[in-house]
Amino acid sequence: MPFWKSDKPDRGTEIKKIAYDLGLSYRTKDDVGLLNLARDFKLFRIGTSKKITNIMWKDEPDMDPKVRLFDYRYTVSTGNSHQVFKQSVFFIQSKELGLPKFYMQPEHFFHKIGAWLGWDDIDFVSHQQFSDQYHLKGEHEDIIRDTFHPDALQYFTLEKGWHVEGLNYYLIIYRSKKLLKPEQLDIFYRKAMEIYDLLKQGGFSV
Repeated sequence: MPFWKSDKPDRGTEIKKIAYDLGLSYRTKDDVGLLNLARDFKLFRIGTSKKITNIMWKDEPDMDPKVRLFDYRYTVSTGNSHQVFKQSVFFIQSKELGLPKFYMQPEHFFHKIGAWLGWDDIDFVSHQQFSDQYHLKGEHEDIIRDTFHPDALQYFTLEKGWHVEGLNYYLIIYRSKKLLKPEQLDIFYRKAMEIYDLLKQGGFSV
């Protein structure tokens, strides 16, 4: 073997093994229109040169839920500079979900300034720590409050740093601009399924 060659498996090979261990299938690229399916989510409206690769999936015609976990990259251009972002994304479609359109992200300083200016943010008096940690907004506030029931609020109080977007029977979960190592995808998958199990308990029927 030439000295510049590495015997370490490439990312795709490692992810394919993780998929097998989780009982999921694997495909190297988005040849089923997943990017188009996810276009209404905020994450997928950012930037250009969008690409989905290394997809772990469970998506049979009569199966529910339908799960995809994949690598996502996109480019943001500012003036003459271009920056490429990569991250891991969990995407699930299920008839058990009845979600209002919402977007939840970790709250930062500018969100707090926005709150002082009267910008929208859904807070929970009963779970102030959650409200301090996360910025939650979306349509149909009453349904969002039902979706984020006490068990879900308590979960996110303990679990920090998540981005979650919901829309009808679709849900995506990720950590912003963080591409996980293959060996981290097992835990990510299990955490995402926990979030799915919590959020399907609220919302509305579809």
